[in-house]
Amino acid sequence: MSTDHEVIIIGAGVSGIYQLYRLLEMGIDVTVLEGGDAPGGTWYWNRYPGCRFDSESYTYGYSFSKELLEEWNWSEHFSGQPETLRYLNHVVDKFDLSKHMQFGCKVKSAAFDDEASTWTLTLEDGRTISTRFLLTAIGMLSAPTMPTIEGVEDFKGEAFHTYFWPQEHVDLKGKKVGVIGTGATAVQLIAEIADKVDELTIFQRRPNWCAPLNNSKIDEKEMAEIKSNYDEIFQKCHDTPGGFIHGPDRRKFNEVEESERLAFWEELYDSPGFGVWLGNFRDVLVEEGANAAFTDFIADKIRLRVDDPATAEKLIPKDHGFGTRRVPMETKYYEAYNRDNVHLIDINDTPIERITPKGIKTTEKEYDFDVIVYATGFDAITGAFDRIEFTGVGGRKLSDKWIDGPITYLGLQTAGFPNLITIAGPQGGSVATNFPRGIEEAVDWATELLKYLREHDYNRVEPKQDAEDEWTEHVKHTYTYSLLGNSKSWFTGYNSNVEGHNKIRYMIYNGGAPRYRQRLTEVAANGYSGFDVR
Repeated sequence: MSTDHEVIIIGAGVSGIYQLYRLLEMGIDVTVLEGGDAPGGTWYWNRYPGCRFDSESYTYGYSFSKELLEEWNWSEHFSGQPETLRYLNHVVDKFDLSKHMQFGCKVKSAAFDDEASTWTLTLEDGRTISTRFLLTAIGMLSAPTMPTIEGVEDFKGEAFHTYFWPQEHVDLKGKKVGVIGTGATAVQLIAEIADKVDELTIFQRRPNWCAPLNNSKIDEKEMAEIKSNYDEIFQKCHDTPGGFIHGPDRRKFNEVEESERLAFWEELYDSPGFGVWLGNFRDVLVEEGANAAFTDFIADKIRLRVDDPATAEKLIPKDHGFGTRRVPMETKYYEAYNRDNVHLIDINDTPIERITPKGIKTTEKEYDFDVIVYATGFDAITGAFDRIEFTGVGGRKLSDKWIDGPITYLGLQTAGFPNLITIAGPQGGSVATNFPRGIEEAVDWATELLKYLREHDYNRVEPKQDAEDEWTEHVKHTYTYSLLGNSKSWFTGYNSNVEGHNKIRYMIYNGGAPRYRQRLTEVAANGYSGFDVR
């Protein structure tokens, strides 16, 4: 059966751009369907003030092209959204990729024809388009969730989720602004706008452990040094569990003298990026006692930075230790609460009752606002899949199969849905690592799989049930490797704004990038063991 394309990629973000590049190298007939009006993925949508990398810019960019590495100059160690979007557009333009992309194309459903071994996609504009292989590059944080609060539609002022921050300039000067949420997005936003608004009121349910980003500019000399060391930089990312330049300190926490330990922690706290989280003693993320000691260290830092003791205590998490959830990196976030125009409302004490035409009503009072920002996070990793109706063999819905959490083989396919390859899918290596580093490996592996199928004249691939069962159990077991599996976060599938997401769902692979890479290599070397190809 003929199809419109041999391969369709859903999504023109970091992974979709690179996957398109690799398939065009092979001469494959491929198109990308992108819901936005331009490429960029998360960096196209998230335009809120303060949005930026929390991994070093030069470890986030693509590594596949020496020429690209040589010609692009990063201006900051942790670049902001505008620069990152310019970079991705530069990549698209450099390799002439946009002519293979269709914008404003939101996929409504995708159905597999078991007899023909093809997928047919239905777009929201009513069009249908068919393909042999369907690759998803839909992002792990691309399904924003609104709070389940009554009256959201009633507010008469400006209101939006951070993910849908308007492309046109939003003038906040002299405005009364309410922000619901204190997750990673809110941490960046609050610090950026605190000194620009008239009044800023923050509604917090659960505080996060945050640490200084310690960002700085990159001058011409330093950029030249970075370029000359790219091989070493990417090798270091290759070798670390998280795909960052920060790897764990292998010393035992309790084998280091207290004075030396505290000096090391001070050094980490003052250093840029994720070193404070991923460059710590390894057992800080593994042993409860070591984690408690470092958690106390960070709590004291918050108390030092926030003038009002009562506010400081509200900003210190009591339900999880430092680093057991992904750590938001901040720039003068805690200092924002020292300003007279910034107010922190703990909604555990005074819950929000509803959104009103004028603002937000809690059990204590009603707050009037000109602007309300919903920094209420995402239906992470699987949410974007749930918003497309995938129908596999026998009419089975992917959302039904994954109702209690994702079930995959290698995070790249799921049984009963042949020829569907989930780049950056749940339980894969990329969603738990420095994203582009994991993405390049997943894309390269998927590309080699498609090359293998072509060379052997196969047109269908899906996991064997026993391979999928084994991988799913292995993923569950990786949650025992560290304390990250003990907290309620998007790592473990919790989201109170999504019905049914109030229990652990094994979303990510916690075994580390080197171990995941080794497994992918072994599977390919053994003729794609665990897959049924025909």
